Amino acid sequence: MSEFPDTRLRRLREQPSIRSLVRETRLTTSSFVYPMFIRHGSGIKEVIDPMPGCYHISLDLLAEEVQEIYDLGIPAVLLFGLPADKDPLGTEAYDPEGIIQEAIRIIKKATPELMVIGDVCLCEYTDHGHCGVINDSHVDNDQTLDLLGKTGLAQIQAGADMVAPSAMMDGQVRAIRETLDASGYTNSPIMGYAAKYASSFYGPFRVAADSTPQFGDRRTYQMDPANARMAMREIETDISEGADVIMVKPALAYLDVIRQARDRFDLPLAAYNVSGEYSLVKAASQMGWVDEKPITMELLTAIQRAGADIIISYHAKEVAKWLKEE
Repeated sequence: MSEFPDTRLRRLREQPSIRSLVRETRLTTSSFVYPMFIRHGSGIKEVIDPMPGCYHISLDLLAEEVQEIYDLGIPAVLLFGLPADKDPLGTEAYDPEGIIQEAIRIIKKATPELMVIGDVCLCEYTDHGHCGVINDSHVDNDQTLDLLGKTGLAQIQAGADMVAPSAMMDGQVRAIRETLDASGYTNSPIMGYAAKYASSFYGPFRVAADSTPQFGDRRTYQMDPANARMAMREIETDISEGADVIMVKPALAYLDVIRQARDRFDLPLAAYNVSGEYSLVKAASQMGWVDEKPITMELLTAIQRAGADIIISYHAKEVAKWLKEE
């Protein structure tokens, strides 16, 4: 390989047109999934305090909101629901008339081409805030699986295009796959939250979803942030159980895990740019410490460059608008 002065790498950076021509990683709206928080009531579009630009949306305003998302070219939404009532078993998660099932029907009627992904977990719906059934102050893995299967089925029956189990219970993908198959939904895909870490970056989400555990924490089922090899085992398990898409969550502090997953597995790979990552950018930009647009674009480009095919991000709407302006 030639060296300086024969090689001058700055030649390919001299003009904007050249830099664009040789750019290796390109953000596109078609890779985004936009998360939404749906609640009961009417006329509600309330800002989520720790997540400026994100809202709680009531069902009656949902059609207008998703039309905007669709018009921006964002191909999919990921739904989280705030129930009317919470109970120990998270009943509204799998109630055919539950908040998310109602939201799915509204979205598919308003924007049939917009892909709807249902998050499958119980934490928003349980009065204790954990992701499964509590037995002797412990999250009972196997008792939870049946309820996750029911939740996934209820979402698919309501019209969801894909379900995404996030409870981090062993066997959750298999339980949902078997439930869907037994009911004739063999073509409904599953996106597994395969490598989901017990992260400190989830704080703003727990405010948005009202899902803070009422005792203890989630470290007995979500992954230790120190572990990368274990993430590969989790992903392998989800694939063996029938996952069609795999996910790493969070994204920015786990770019190495995304890269390892991309190099090792051929399935479509999603990365969740989570609430804390989003809120850090928003807070710093509001203080004038960073320029929001370029730093957001750089962060999302890093996630894609690490190997993500799909980026789940609260930035999706604003980035879609920025990309339209280019």
